[in-house]
Amino acid sequence: MRQTKTGILLANLGTPDAPTPDAVKRYLRQFLSDGRVVDTPRALWWPILRGVILPLRSPRVAKLYQSVWMEEGSPLMVYSRQQQKALAQRLPDTPVALGMSYGSPSLASAVEELLAHDVDHIVVLPLYPQYSCSTVAAVWDELARILATKRHIPGISFIRDYADDGDYIQALVSSVRASFAQHGEPDVLLLSFHGIPQRYADEGDDYPQRCRDTTRELVSALDISPDKVMMTFQSRFGREPWLMPYTDETLKMLGEKGVKHVQVMCPGFSADCLETLEEIAVQNKEFFLEAGGVKYEYIPALNASVEHIEMMVNLTAPYR
Repeated sequence: MRQTKTGILLANLGTPDAPTPDAVKRYLRQFLSDGRVVDTPRALWWPILRGVILPLRSPRVAKLYQSVWMEEGSPLMVYSRQQQKALAQRLPDTPVALGMSYGSPSLASAVEELLAHDVDHIVVLPLYPQYSCSTVAAVWDELARILATKRHIPGISFIRDYADDGDYIQALVSSVRASFAQHGEPDVLLLSFHGIPQRYADEGDDYPQRCRDTTRELVSALDISPDKVMMTFQSRFGREPWLMPYTDETLKMLGEKGVKHVQVMCPGFSADCLETLEEIAVQNKEFFLEAGGVKYEYIPALNASVEHIEMMVNLTAPYR
């Protein structure tokens, strides 16, 4: 019987190559042109995107990236490379490639990298703990486009999500407990997930339920009163309703109601990025403190923590 050689493809969203308006514009153009992200008909959307949104938004977003940019590059890329390297060290006989839905390294380059190692089976792990059509399905779509050009395609195992996976939940628990030990237990632990348009959920995206699954399992494993935990959604864009409650409005409300100490975690982000390091750790902290709050901490993403890498090892084990 012929032995199968397996490779692992870690997939994430992507990031600009540099914190400059031009680089951000290139990235946003690709990202916001994906019908999985914005499903407005192209004839309507593209003139708005190219004529209004990209020219206005790119310089502003570039400044935000400049505020979080690391010496080695974009935070998302730095942490993703650390994850790739750490997983490869744990699995020395299994090639591990990193691919992004938008920007570089592309998913196509990751597939080529694995095929160059003569793999005949690829385990695809989108690093989105909770499935959404706007993230995980976009990886599926791009992978299908890549393989459509091949005469010979490898076997594919696609991990849809891991919202209630035991190792993932335990990694979150360790992170929360470390924060509590360092800063004290807060009045409220706020779990902020990335938002999607409410319409996507109405049309069948089970993302909100998968966020609730993570929240339920985390509260249970922490053995904390559910009254001290809130689940909210961040990073809304455009005018139509998105999943509620909104993170920024909730933090303002908590400050106004006299809540003194809040800690915020973003369980839907496998690696820290602009949305966590700037939007949550800076902007939303200001909202809370200005509204009357006293103490605010952001609990970092799992990034390349030992527990997170161990989760990846165990999650991919049945397919290797």
